[in-house]
Amino acid sequence: MRATHHLSRLHHMTTRRFVLTPAAFAAALLVAGTAFAQDGAPATDDSAVPTVVISASADASAQGLPAAYAGGQVARGGRLGLLGNVDIMDTPFNSTNYTHALIQDQQARSVADVVQNDPSVRVARGFGNYQELYMIRGFAVGSDDTAYNGLYGLLPRQFVATELVERVEVLRGAHSFINGAAPAGGSIGGSINLLPKRAPNQDLSEVTLGVETGGQGYGAIDLGRRFGPEGRAGVRVNVAHRKGDTSVDREGRELSVYSLGVDYRGRGFRLSADIGAQDHELTNARPSVTLGATTPMIAAPSADRNFAQPWTISEERHTFGTVRAEVDLAGGAVAWAALGARSGQEYNILSSITVNNANGDGTMTRFDNIRKDQVRTGEVGMRGALRTGFIKHMLSASASGFHSESRNAYGFSDFAGFASNVYTPRDVAPPSASFFTAGDMANPSVTSKAILSSLAIADTLSLLDDKVLVNLGLRHQRLKDYGYDYTTGAGLKDAAYEASENTPFAAVVYRPRKDLSVYANYSEGLQRGAVASGVNIDNQGAIFAPYVSRQREAGVKYDSGRYGLSAAVFSTSQPSGYVQDRVFGVFGEQRNRGLELSMFGNPVRGLRVLGGLTLIDAEQRVTEGGRNQGKDAIGVPKTQLNIGADWDVPGVQGLALNARTVYTATQYADGANTQKLPSWTRVDLGATYRTTFMDRDLTLRARVDNVADKNYWASAGGYPGSGYLVLAAPRTVAVSATVGF
Repeated sequence: MRATHHLSRLHHMTTRRFVLTPAAFAAALLVAGTAFAQDGAPATDDSAVPTVVISASADASAQGLPAAYAGGQVARGGRLGLLGNVDIMDTPFNSTNYTHALIQDQQARSVADVVQNDPSVRVARGFGNYQELYMIRGFAVGSDDTAYNGLYGLLPRQFVATELVERVEVLRGAHSFINGAAPAGGSIGGSINLLPKRAPNQDLSEVTLGVETGGQGYGAIDLGRRFGPEGRAGVRVNVAHRKGDTSVDREGRELSVYSLGVDYRGRGFRLSADIGAQDHELTNARPSVTLGATTPMIAAPSADRNFAQPWTISEERHTFGTVRAEVDLAGGAVAWAALGARSGQEYNILSSITVNNANGDGTMTRFDNIRKDQVRTGEVGMRGALRTGFIKHMLSASASGFHSESRNAYGFSDFAGFASNVYTPRDVAPPSASFFTAGDMANPSVTSKAILSSLAIADTLSLLDDKVLVNLGLRHQRLKDYGYDYTTGAGLKDAAYEASENTPFAAVVYRPRKDLSVYANYSEGLQRGAVASGVNIDNQGAIFAPYVSRQREAGVKYDSGRYGLSAAVFSTSQPSGYVQDRVFGVFGEQRNRGLELSMFGNPVRGLRVLGGLTLIDAEQRVTEGGRNQGKDAIGVPKTQLNIGADWDVPGVQGLALNARTVYTATQYADGANTQKLPSWTRVDLGATYRTTFMDRDLTLRARVDNVADKNYWASAGGYPGSGYLVLAAPRTVAVSATVGF
């Protein structure tokens, strides 16, 4: 029976009304009052409002999207939560904002493909599934914790298709103050925010057809129009479909994506809304590999080898929507509100392998699970300017809320498993997954519920003719987490907590010259507490209070107007959990510190560059019994290097060639540092040719990833304390043609 028969129809999504608390309302009034005090005159009427200039905007914002930097691959700025859009030179963090042009020219399929360009990011995988996981500065950020237009929890959990997004913003460092605590507990090393698509100023009508190694076919439609007086109303529609085998032997993928984005830019207000759906199915997808505790590191199998069982599947369906509004107030202040909701279902039949010797022999088991999610989220805020003497202030205040409810059930086959080998896989008939079960697979009960809320206030002080910017802020966050019995649905006493934390933020930016910026910050990351898990422990299932991670960072940025350079040093400490005397507790600590160097832009005519170097020292500072004290953390290479270039071929108008080299140093798959992955280097090549055909714009693209068809382990771990291995994809060729109408 196909997996789709196991999934019931998606529930109709509803968005409950969010109520502004008295405390949040008071904070909002404070901003509005100070802004009005600066200029108490009433707002001008419509007749005095100048003509609206329509620009592509992803957040119903008067600011619109920050302009693309020279070369068009990255943007001049990005969104900093309640602080709004901030130019890269005024941002007290190290950040990179990847544009739609880069996404298109590299034929990126998912967010993971985009962040492969980032020297501070490496892509891993979720624990026991196929979820894309992003390691930023050596800390895991799951797709659960990827924000969509500033709101968490709205995007598909396992895989996020690029057809849904206009830009991918990578903000490095722990900064729960900016957007609040991430619901799944990530965002310690950084965060990712995706911006939805909007109708541009000019009519957009594009059809793309493509194919890649394995016979995977691809088709997409992208339509954008503006309507009404001055083009105030806009509609953007995207539809995409992929189907066929991948470059991995016997592995299949089918993806359907739909999105609709609308916006309206009125006189003194702006509105936008998005609705999207994604249906993603993997068949015979290659699983991760776990090494036994005494198993030495094994050589990577052939990159196209598939050791998945032929009956394994992974299917997810998600529908989501958002609404955002912004209103201009007196004195140049603005107020905004946003709501979002998601309904998601996942069904999996999985089987991963645990290797027991250097020959690749191992055992596999079957694991079935079903999950249903309902998420509601929202925020309200205000931002306004005032002056006190020679100091200018930009005051911001916001209130946010997040509510999620998950239903789960699972079943295991006999834990003894069945034999296989990563080099010479053996297919077996599917065993029954009824040996150890929890919940009802046909009708799963509520197993977890999370409620997060926060109030934040910030002041950006500008001194010495804007040469010095001082950022001060505080977010008060409240986290409620509840666990329930899989079978009875009863609340578990040891699986619930309510806690609150204050997350401060302080930063300074000094610009001695227009092209030079120096910054330093102190920020904190807040994540939901760990759940006690493992064997032979007395407090199984206990939920711990939130973790607080502390970060210090300093950096310098240079902007020539054609190319940009940045350097940053950072240190982030994170509490960690382990078992001691049969009790799981948060006893340990990991500290990641390092250096980041980045470059981007168009240094000479016809040449675009993008890349950098990251050096990380990830140390286990406190461990169980001191056994691994001072050793490297799992899955964090000491050196990550990216070098990318895009070159316009002289004499051939419209033709550009691009190349990217990605180097990742050795890393460990175990805390004792006995299982060491070799370093790896991958080279990717591509070409783009823009021309006209029958008076239509035509763009032809070709790309080859892993040109040398190297076999290597791409990552180790991702889930804290686990060092499972993910085999790299083989040489993959993709070609496509985009026609504009």
